[in-house]
Amino acid sequence: MSNTLPDLPYAYDGLEPYISKQIMELHHKKHHQTYVNALNAAEASYAKAASPKERIALQAALKFNGGGHINHSLFWKNLAPSGEKGGKGGVLSEGPLKEAIVASFGSLDNLKKEFNAATLGIQGSGWGWLGLNPSTKRLEIATTANQDPLLTLVPLIGVDIWEHAFYLQYLNVKADYLNAIWSVINFDEAQIRLVEGSKL
Repeated sequence: MSNTLPDLPYAYDGLEPYISKQIMELHHKKHHQTYVNALNAAEASYAKAASPKERIALQAALKFNGGGHINHSLFWKNLAPSGEKGGKGGVLSEGPLKEAIVASFGSLDNLKKEFNAATLGIQGSGWGWLGLNPSTKRLEIATTANQDPLLTLVPLIGVDIWEHAFYLQYLNVKADYLNAIWSVINFDEAQIRLVEGSKL
């Protein structure tokens, strides 16, 4: 089955001023499209592979590009135009997600501080995550390297910390990017994932 690049649920300039139109166009049309193309090529090669050795040799490409496709497909839905632009980005309404955040972290501000600190601790490229532990039903912060998808928790919010996600706007100041992105986080989408994940 061929993988395809998903459409963005907002315009390329919809996340400004927090994430620029230039970054969004490059990130979506170039970087994510590259993961999709490489994943399709790796899957096609895997289907034709005649030996276990050939299939094993393709595992790295499948993991990297498959993870890139999974993570970015989730990332675009994680974001929304900001509240000051009439969107839902950055707005945490009353409901199960807010209750879970307060139960696990005390407040949204504490979650942001802990999330940003953990994500800034990534050496090189990777992702910061807010996830639901399916066993304890509590929220946890996690990080993954490179394009590894989050497998131990149900992903609610994922933030791309690869340089292509922020460098054109924030240069090497990752902390400014992480502080800004909370203004366009789609908490409504995260709550939908929380409710679905709670049923597991």
